[in-house]
Amino acid sequence: MFAAVDLGSNSFRLHVGKNDGDAIRIVKSARDPIRLGAGLDSKGYLTEKAMQSAVASLEGFAETLSNYSLDAVRVVATNTLRIAKNTALLLPVLEKAIGYPIEIISGEEEGRLIYMGVAGSLGAPDERRLVIDIGGGSTELILGRGPDIAQVESFSIGTVQQNSGFFPDGRIDAASFDAAILSARSHFEDAAPAYRPQYWTNAYGSSGTIRAIADAISRNSLGDGLLSGKGLQALKNRLIECGHTSRIDLAGMKPDRATVMVGGLAILIGLMQELGIKLATPISAGLRMGVLRDLQLRATRHDRREQSVRGFLQHFRADEARANRVAEIASALYIQLKPGSDAYGKALFWSAMLHEVGLAVSHSGYHKHGAYLIENADLPGFTTREQRMMSTLILGQKGNLRKLNDALANPDLAKAVLALRLAVMFMHSRIDGALDGLRLRLKNKVELEIRRDWVSHHPTLSYWMEKEKAWWNEVGIDFAVKTV
Repeated sequence: MFAAVDLGSNSFRLHVGKNDGDAIRIVKSARDPIRLGAGLDSKGYLTEKAMQSAVASLEGFAETLSNYSLDAVRVVATNTLRIAKNTALLLPVLEKAIGYPIEIISGEEEGRLIYMGVAGSLGAPDERRLVIDIGGGSTELILGRGPDIAQVESFSIGTVQQNSGFFPDGRIDAASFDAAILSARSHFEDAAPAYRPQYWTNAYGSSGTIRAIADAISRNSLGDGLLSGKGLQALKNRLIECGHTSRIDLAGMKPDRATVMVGGLAILIGLMQELGIKLATPISAGLRMGVLRDLQLRATRHDRREQSVRGFLQHFRADEARANRVAEIASALYIQLKPGSDAYGKALFWSAMLHEVGLAVSHSGYHKHGAYLIENADLPGFTTREQRMMSTLILGQKGNLRKLNDALANPDLAKAVLALRLAVMFMHSRIDGALDGLRLRLKNKVELEIRRDWVSHHPTLSYWMEKEKAWWNEVGIDFAVKTV
């Protein structure tokens, strides 16, 4: 059983799902419309009130999650926590409230997870489709065929800014609506040619906002009752007649949805006009279902991150044999160092695989180039935190250790750094085969025991060992080498 928690700009949401053959059956859902995005002040900081609401919401979610025996929980945060200037201060408080790590995902990763949720619910392995998701802070467009994603893009336009920018205090009029639609079109006009109808057969709207718009059109018999130009225009006219969000009275429309709908409708109309979409279908699947499916894949050893690493390795034409050798050695050394947990095990393996990608930029300082690439690349499946951790490891693979700042204060991370550095050293010294006879410990100091014949058969090893001793001594850690 898995749980997915989505910290969105409009609402915090929760799904608890259970494997049901190839499908996932939702056994519990929860939604808290806290409007986090509206809690950003003029300088980009979340207000104290907004932060307190977020904490209270996650404390309630933690209580809900405690009622289930869960194999894995994944908490993802989207646009508001991506852009808020005080996220770094708030994040530990939120993690304490929910009891799990929180992953701030990129807009592109958000789009990929949304598509996974939609594709898993639809099936149709050969269908070419466009998926649209309009959130509080961003809008995602994803093209794909069946389960495979062809293109994903995130646009910095969402219901929060459209509402506050064009419908202040909830006022609705025709001029403001037209201006909001025109603004939306301007966000999509450059990207529009890549998403035109010739590239897909069906278009789907996955967000709660789009589903609420579709429901309002259908239940109130507006236009043709569909998510079409006619239906959207009829809903727009009805909202203008209302004149204010507080006076919106539509069958099936929840009061907290009314405010979000206005900005969302302007975005959807502008998007469909700009891309030439005549009809879209709402679907009750998206980010949370995608997160659940991703957890299911990880549990069955189909981790998307593995594919990302291999793809990145090939894209930068790194030597796969060398990459595999370093990853193999680093993982074996890390196990021998007996870390307190396996928090860094996979990150170490992936970092070792990617340790030479910086060579594509320059042989000089390639570890620095590689660290930059990994931290800033769009790597499907990875969170910002994971990429930052891998960047740290890749930066620390060689040279002085002072550049890692406080990272070595974490014992397990220090062990991962040590394992990677030694693995790279042994690979460069051409020590092949099993590392029989090697013993490694790191407590108050590094203790390394190696075979004497390695030193005699691999002349550069002694040189690098002396350099390594000096670098660890510089950060206050003794490095002792014994040959047997």
